[in-house]
Amino acid sequence: MFDHVKFGVSNYAESKAFFLKALTPLGVAVVGEGSPTYGVELSAKGTASLCLYEAAEKPAHLHLAFAAENRRQVEDFYRAALDAGGKDNGAPGLRPHYHANYYAAFVIGPDGHNIEVVCHTPEA
Repeated sequence: MFDHVKFGVSNYAESKAFFLKALTPLGVAVVGEGSPTYGVELSAKGTASLCLYEAAEKPAHLHLAFAAENRRQVEDFYRAALDAGGKDNGAPGLRPHYHANYYAAFVIGPDGHNIEVVCHTPEA
């Protein structure tokens, strides 16, 4: 649906480290980087990118949801995100109020953003 999402963060090094570690289970890696005010581009398999840059102003909180290929990736993301300093905002599990196979986990990132990874397919 989108090509890239770019938003400012208050601590570039901390946010870069958090997103890299938390999203590694999804195959996300650095695909380009400049100065902290220019930022870093993170992507998996050449698909849509997440771009972060250091900003002086405090950004509004976002809800970012990343697609997982399976439920294991959701669980791996959750553990990696907590290890990277994220705060629990919903452990991996089904959210049937969205739909029967909505399996997701939520963490709060360094700037207070709600980061979700979701798998929409039934368990294999």
